[in-house]
Amino acid sequence: MEILAYTIPSLVVLACAWLIMHKLFKNEEQKRLWELKKLAQKEISPVRLRAYERLTLLLERTQPEHLLMDLDLASMTVETLQQHLLRTIRMEFDHNMSQQIYVSDETWDKIMQARDQMATFVIAAANQMPKETNALEYAQMMMKAYRSNGATPHEAAMEALKEEVRQIL
Repeated sequence: MEILAYTIPSLVVLACAWLIMHKLFKNEEQKRLWELKKLAQKEISPVRLRAYERLTLLLERTQPEHLLMDLDLASMTVETLQQHLLRTIRMEFDHNMSQQIYVSDETWDKIMQARDQMATFVIAAANQMPKETNALEYAQMMMKAYRSNGATPHEAAMEALKEEVRQIL
């Protein structure tokens, strides 16, 4: 009986000590994880921001007015201009493909839609032009038609990028 009088209080003290120590170690572990996340965030945030900048440039560079800038349209046919535009769009996106790991899937999908719709637009615009049309007329028609359809896929993707940046800042 005397052993029980000593054993039961000892077990209660041991259980209390174990619970306190367990809670203390768990809090320390959470604190260390939070500090690691904070440190990682300091490293990742600038890289993510650069990715958003690159994707913004990508969207800007693949709009008709930027695609057509600095081209000698007088020396091109509609077909060669179309090929040049499609190649430029593909190269711009291929060059920035790795940036998708820094943006949400929804935003990346909007960027891919902008690419696909721009390529489709270039092809459709060329198919609407008579064979004898020169590249300058094709370019003018493209720029006018692209803006006349209301909100563009590039603008939707750009807005998604901006919204994500607002959330991380």
